[in-house]
Amino acid sequence: MRFSFSLLAPCLLCATFANAESPNTDWRVVGNDPGGMRYSPLDQINRSNVARLKPAWTYHTGELKGRPGKTIECTPIVVDGVMYITTAYLRVIALDAATGTELWNFDPLRDHPFPHTPASGGVNRGCTYWSDGKPNGARRIIHGTSDGRLFSLNAADGKLDPTFGKGGVRNLRDELAPQFAKLPYGPTSAPAIYNDTIIVGVSCGEGPGVTAPGDIRAFDVRTGAQLWQFHSVPRPGEFGNDTWLGNSWKDRGATNAWGGLTVDVKRGLLFAGLGSAAFDFFGGDRPGDNLFANCTIALNARTGKRVWHFQTLRHDIWDHDLPTYPNLVTVKHDGKSIDAVAQVTKTGYVFLFDRTTGKPLFDVKDQPVPASTVPGEKAAATQPVPIKPPPFAVQTMDESNVTNIGAANTAFVLAKLRTIKFGPAFNPPSVEGTVVIPGFHGGANWSGASFDPTSGLLYINSNNVPNILTVAETKPADREKHGPYIHTGYIQFVDNEGYPAIKPPWGVLSAIDLNKGEIAWQVPLGEHPELTARGIPRTGTETFGGTIVTAGGLVFIAGTKDERFHAFDKQTGKMLWEYQLPAGGYATPSTYQVNGRQYVVIAAGGAGKLRTKAGDSFHVFALSD
Repeated sequence: MRFSFSLLAPCLLCATFANAESPNTDWRVVGNDPGGMRYSPLDQINRSNVARLKPAWTYHTGELKGRPGKTIECTPIVVDGVMYITTAYLRVIALDAATGTELWNFDPLRDHPFPHTPASGGVNRGCTYWSDGKPNGARRIIHGTSDGRLFSLNAADGKLDPTFGKGGVRNLRDELAPQFAKLPYGPTSAPAIYNDTIIVGVSCGEGPGVTAPGDIRAFDVRTGAQLWQFHSVPRPGEFGNDTWLGNSWKDRGATNAWGGLTVDVKRGLLFAGLGSAAFDFFGGDRPGDNLFANCTIALNARTGKRVWHFQTLRHDIWDHDLPTYPNLVTVKHDGKSIDAVAQVTKTGYVFLFDRTTGKPLFDVKDQPVPASTVPGEKAAATQPVPIKPPPFAVQTMDESNVTNIGAANTAFVLAKLRTIKFGPAFNPPSVEGTVVIPGFHGGANWSGASFDPTSGLLYINSNNVPNILTVAETKPADREKHGPYIHTGYIQFVDNEGYPAIKPPWGVLSAIDLNKGEIAWQVPLGEHPELTARGIPRTGTETFGGTIVTAGGLVFIAGTKDERFHAFDKQTGKMLWEYQLPAGGYATPSTYQVNGRQYVVIAAGGAGKLRTKAGDSFHVFALSD
């Protein structure tokens, strides 16, 4: 177990919610509060009436006309009765949150051409809102695009703020060294706001070959001037540089906060979950534990200085980066209320830390793991595993838990299993092929988690879909550019029909009691209707897009391959409502109240990693009259 910290003066968490009985209740940032609990105090829609939930209005972006459909991963934000969304092609649109009437529309790609291709396929998970707090004062929508730009828009009309950057646009590539300036680089998740500071994490390449740095950066919200930069791969003289043996830190990319950021406003702390170091699947050229890759990290939000960190995975060679921001929560341990940080991981664990010191609230053991057989690779000898809570995703695959949906399916998987390496988690990549469990998509993914402060329950949707990871020697002509090994592709381990090779459930919704360190309940999430028709119990599906939880006793989530939107009882896991969307809802919903009426909204963009049909719509629901 390794953690390191320095102290800041303690103070109370700032988490203010609007009165649920007021005419309007906003969803002001993608996580609803700066700490990302994704909890709403609204209870007009509740266990007793959610079955009466009906479509209130639908907005179509129109982006399916004349160009390929792309997924929408946006969580809409709602401020003062106005909904702000980002689209599959990176537009920002303001809508009347009660009616869906379009108020304004900003198109960064059409109106402000840029020579760089967006990173990560151009996905965007939402924008953020800033106000100076004065009546009739400045109100801005901050939009980060994965081609490497920040836009500051007037929230009232969508026009660029001429005092920000150059005419309202801040080129994030201006500070990049020449060897990185033309590489994939830019935000895919909404920036964080701390006072008058915009703080940004980025998506970038993950190798093989040269990739851009994943540093966390902060900018003045009025001018766009850079205020600080945290080197996620520490340089000589900086803490953690000794975990990169030799000069392996030099020009090292990734280790990025691509999944977003959370803020403890009162303490002045910024929190991030950082990704793996490039190259994802071979670390022979980066010997050591590789800080701050795969770390939950707390920074001073004013200066960018490290306060504490905890590395959840050492020397990652599985692409098991931390894919989401940490949730800032309050738990009860030994009769005391403790402000904490909950980090869900692709490896299927929840790490729970004291928010001020970074000390784990449940013990973490160093678990011995297998050595690598790939020449030149030195895998970590141990990996940190929390004693509590138990893992929420499957931790091994062998003959005992191959698929059981049919005799032919089982036989096919068993035959394949005999030709590759398999067993518990943390089995290193190999030239023969190794089963990676949890797979590249988790466990948890960017879907993240939501938290109910009234019960201490954390809600996570997770995947049990294994991959087969094979590395191969690079051709001599490519060795200087790409290193000695590449991987042969992102290959899911599937049966003869294309379903996951492991025993269901393949998608799971879990409620985890962070006070006790126990799993409260787990249910399959999603179904394959054609398997249900064959008499196979609900299997769950792989999911992308997360949960929200409400005072009405509900957990809302879409995300499933069956393209449905669901409401579950937050105490029992019983599904209370389900709606068939026209395309997959691979996004996290939000809920809000306007003029005394509560609404729930979900994007239905389809496409994406689940490769279902594309959509272009945002669907808003309310109780029928």
